[in-house]
Amino acid sequence: MSLGAAASSVEISGPVWIPSLPPSLETYLAPTLQPVPVLPALAVVLAVLYLAGAIRVWASGRRWSVPATLSFLTGCVVIAVVMGAGVEGYGLRLFSVFMFQQLTLMMAVPPLLVLGRPGTLLLRALPHNAAGRAAMGAARWGLRSRLGRFAIHPALMIPLFLLSFYGIYLSPLADRLLRTWAGHVGLELLFLVAGILFTVPVLSTDPLPTRQTHVGRALDLFAEMPLHAFFGVVLMMAPVPLVAFFASPPQAWGVDPLREQQVAGGLAWSYGEAPTLLMLLLVLARWQRADTAQAEVTDRQIDAQGNAELDAYNAYLARLNERSNPG
Repeated sequence: MSLGAAASSVEISGPVWIPSLPPSLETYLAPTLQPVPVLPALAVVLAVLYLAGAIRVWASGRRWSVPATLSFLTGCVVIAVVMGAGVEGYGLRLFSVFMFQQLTLMMAVPPLLVLGRPGTLLLRALPHNAAGRAAMGAARWGLRSRLGRFAIHPALMIPLFLLSFYGIYLSPLADRLLRTWAGHVGLELLFLVAGILFTVPVLSTDPLPTRQTHVGRALDLFAEMPLHAFFGVVLMMAPVPLVAFFASPPQAWGVDPLREQQVAGGLAWSYGEAPTLLMLLLVLARWQRADTAQAEVTDRQIDAQGNAELDAYNAYLARLNERSNPG
């Protein structure tokens, strides 16, 4: 089925393709790349590099997690589909579709990539030659640098999330950026980077400059969860379109811009919360496993060496009992 370009009341400068047919599940999933498919190409490159590293580790006779590999590759596939199918063309003009893409890049894709443990794979797959040593040195510098520490600090993550929602859509920034191909792609890259920077300190088991406690990770997730919900309510309750760029979709599509904004708000409230809740459950499960493992270690130490503090406390109680009952 042909999905030719359609005229729109708002011009978008740059190499973009806009569908002519009204949006539907079929047209959303139609394999129609944009003229310059930046994110799909990035997804392919990441998948190839990751798979090459995994194959190198397996070929050397060492083990590498198949579930981690599938998780990372699934994240790459999601990027390629969401940014490479017809949905990207509709995301150029429909608020609800663009919000779906944003939430996917910020909330759904980063956990899949991070759970793939790409940092650990990189360290294991690097060759022992000049290029490998240089890459290892660069990785170590990143882990030890102040920039690396700041990049995953909550002082940066939370403002990035605020900017990605309130700062963009409740200011003239969205109207200025979305009218150009470079601005549109730049926002998509911002969403992906912001999501990764938020997810890494929460879920990653790779080597990091600093590692948060389980309490800190849970608090970060609790702090982030209301951002989606409140922003979604703002969109759903607004009586007029808040982003002028999305107020005039192509007439041939037959969509109501205010209804589109309400759907975008519903997505921010529901779809935006679901991945965060799943991450929270994973953090709590890891916390419980860590506490259980620590308790088992402590019990084994007590069985083997005794508990000096407990023995001292029991002796103290015995002395008190003797004093109160001298006979």
